[in-house]
Amino acid sequence: MDKKTTEEALQKTGKGLKGVVGEFKEFISKGNVLDMAVGLIVGSAFTAIVNSLVDDILMPVIGTVLVGINFSSLGITIPWGNHPFIAIGSFLNTIITFLLTALCVFLIVKTMNMFRRKQEEKPAPPKPSKEEQLLTEIRDLLAAQQGKPIQKDEKKNN
Repeated sequence: MDKKTTEEALQKTGKGLKGVVGEFKEFISKGNVLDMAVGLIVGSAFTAIVNSLVDDILMPVIGTVLVGINFSSLGITIPWGNHPFIAIGSFLNTIITFLLTALCVFLIVKTMNMFRRKQEEKPAPPKPSKEEQLLTEIRDLLAAQQGKPIQKDEKKNN
């Protein structure tokens, strides 16, 4: 490859890179990416709350109801090999955490959809009746004959 071909290839690569960087800046500056980032941060905080609810409140209550079972240490030790421990209690905690998180997300989405439907169902303001239209026209004509400008507030009230 000669020097000229190498320089042309570098220029094309530089232009392509600038295009990609510009597209990336445009992508990042859009609201959707920022909304997604906020959602991820709030979601991770919410996960910590649900984990605490399951581990610190629900599982001890369930364990007490089920004759004092401590779910955090519940498991099976396999007697052969190097005695691995299968943590069934931890797995149950994870399942309950998942179900509670899924329930909360479902309720949030259901609530949001309910609000959207209510907004979509709002009827458009009724058109003024023929009498109202005629009275508005008469008012406008009288004001024009007297040389008074019609204010926007007057039109909104009628």
